[in-house]
Amino acid sequence: MLLKGKKVGFAVTGSHCTLQKVLPEAQKILDQGADVIPIMSESVQFTDTRFGLARKWYEELERITGKKPITSIVEAEPIGPEGNIDALIIAPCTGNTLSKLALGITDGTVLMAAKAHLRNQRPLIIAISTNDGLGNNAKNISILLNTKNIYFVPFGQDDPFKKPNSLIAQFAKITDTLLAALEGKQIQPIIHYHI
Repeated sequence: MLLKGKKVGFAVTGSHCTLQKVLPEAQKILDQGADVIPIMSESVQFTDTRFGLARKWYEELERITGKKPITSIVEAEPIGPEGNIDALIIAPCTGNTLSKLALGITDGTVLMAAKAHLRNQRPLIIAISTNDGLGNNAKNISILLNTKNIYFVPFGQDDPFKKPNSLIAQFAKITDTLLAALEGKQIQPIIHYHI
């Protein structure tokens, strides 16, 4: 029960192909005693894909956490003034979300949750999943790596020959990254090789 008494936001964005791998990580955080607050991007809320219907992901996140997910900017904004979340995780974090976060754009639920949370000087944990992490988004990753209170789940190339710019987090290390971030530390090594 390493997270007993902690309140953790768990935000999902539209890397639809990874949602099935990511959602069990919310359960692991619950199993460590945390109170998990679910948050969903508009893409996950409203987009049906070959990886699953939008409704499926909403219901699965609600089932795991026992709470209705935060689904709007209006619902996410009080995270700041209420200041009651100890850490916020964005997993998976798409390249789109990553770039907007780096540039201070707040036009969606997860981005508002992140902005509101960061104003309280508490850890934001990013588990990236982007096809352009070593392309257009490399500069945004660099910006966020050097931003106070932002921590990354270890990541690497998931398919270096077919998708050489693609990066994905090691989702199984979300809880370990969270525990380190709560102590103000970046888990290491941050870059790993995917096979």
